[in-house]
Amino acid sequence: MSDSLFDVPGEPASAGPGAPAPDSGLVGSSRERSSAPLAVRMRPAGLDEVVGQTHLLQAGSPLRRLVEGSGAASVILYGPPGTGKTTLASLISQATGRRFEALSALSAGVKEVRAVIDTARRAAVHGQQTVLFIDEVHRFSKTQQDALLAAVENRVVLLVAATTENPSFSVVAPLLSRSLILQLQPLSADDIGTVVRRALADPRGLGGAVGADEEAIDLLVRLSSGDARRALTALEVAAETAGGPGAPSRSRSSSSRWTRPRCAMTATATSTTT
Repeated sequence: MSDSLFDVPGEPASAGPGAPAPDSGLVGSSRERSSAPLAVRMRPAGLDEVVGQTHLLQAGSPLRRLVEGSGAASVILYGPPGTGKTTLASLISQATGRRFEALSALSAGVKEVRAVIDTARRAAVHGQQTVLFIDEVHRFSKTQQDALLAAVENRVVLLVAATTENPSFSVVAPLLSRSLILQLQPLSADDIGTVVRRALADPRGLGGAVGADEEAIDLLVRLSSGDARRALTALEVAAETAGGPGAPSRSRSSSSRWTRPRCAMTATATSTTT
């Protein structure tokens, strides 16, 4: 087993502290990479890439019909962080060319909600439906939630709301009665392993430029606690520490190392997930 959890394919493992750094000319890549975080770059582009939540995505299920463009019910997605709530909202918006508007309950007020609804009404005149995604809807006040009721009931907007809190205690009853409540489950260890391996190999992610042995992957799986975003963030930071292209917009100096001692990589991953 390599002394480093993350290695560059074709390069030897780190010789330990004090060893000469590899030639920077060997590690450059001509392929341009997005500057977006790894978790954003690896967001599923279709249902075939969604990991987990099979209980909600079976053939004919309400959520699957929404994602495939045939459903018309507003939904409240309830589950832990990193389980796919934002991804599913984005996939729903892509179905049949629906417009997508997003609000965060941390920053949006009644004024912003009404502005989005007014824009959605104008779009509806031209036959275009609007998907309104509200993240952390449990943080909306009763007044803010009430501002959504008429638009949801009349299908001016197709509401997709996400919350980590039980909506029965955090969402007003009239909005609950107009929406389907769908509970997402934490991702399994196998699910997280799939997410990490895909990010290592996929051109949208690390593209094979950084390798990870099974011990490294198992570490990320354990530290993620079923949260795919947490696993990908830890992977990105670990890859950067190892000298990989986790943050493509940053150049690597000639003194950077592609490999790191296991203890350093473990500490990096641990600090990222706490």
